[in-house]
Amino acid sequence: MVTLDAAGLHYMELNRLLRDAVRSGATEVELVNVRGQRYIGDGVSAKVQVHVRGVPGNDLGAFMDGPALVVHGNAQDACGNTMNDGRIVIHGHAGDVLGYGMRGGRLHVLGDVGYRVGIHMKAFRRQTPVLVVGGTARDFFGEYMAGGVLVLLGLERNGHDLVGDYFGTGMHGGTIYVRGEVEKHKLGREVGAQPLTDADMAELKACVEAFCQDMGISSEEVLSQPFTKYVPVSTRPYGKLYAY
Repeated sequence: MVTLDAAGLHYMELNRLLRDAVRSGATEVELVNVRGQRYIGDGVSAKVQVHVRGVPGNDLGAFMDGPALVVHGNAQDACGNTMNDGRIVIHGHAGDVLGYGMRGGRLHVLGDVGYRVGIHMKAFRRQTPVLVVGGTARDFFGEYMAGGVLVLLGLERNGHDLVGDYFGTGMHGGTIYVRGEVEKHKLGREVGAQPLTDADMAELKACVEAFCQDMGISSEEVLSQPFTKYVPVSTRPYGKLYAY
């Protein structure tokens, strides 16, 4: 394993050192003393595993196309922004707009997340992005979602609501699975609840098992509780606003 000390480094220098290590053939890199450096792993396409020790800054793994980023703690905003492939695993809480425009790969967060998570997620060709949240989420979860899979587990609520308001607002593609149920007054008008089919259960089980394997928890216990599926009720929810 190649170890890089991020203490006192500007994010551009840290990312240059990371790319140099990858070009030199490193398959596992550890970044220590990370203190808010942005853009870690952005645009990297090699099959490398990067361990982040500390708190990475915004846009972790943006435009990423293959690596595995493992954060041993919390992360900030916009993780997985327009991510194409690979895996991001966060063993803590994360901020807002996670998975913005995400079109492939997996993003797993053990703890809670902020606002507008999964906004504009989309499937791309044969790619289906998956974003799993182990804790709770705030407002606009799945906003304008166009494809892919969002899973909200609510394993540790710590007195918080499972999810905030405007759930699925503007959603016109993809699927959201929730462990439990979202109160009707929190749902966007563009989304509705449906029972899970056998195919849905197979998809959900695969997502949960991959998440639990990353986090070292029991998938059987997580899947022992009922889930609700949420899907868009229209593929063109705002069409009438712009039609003459």
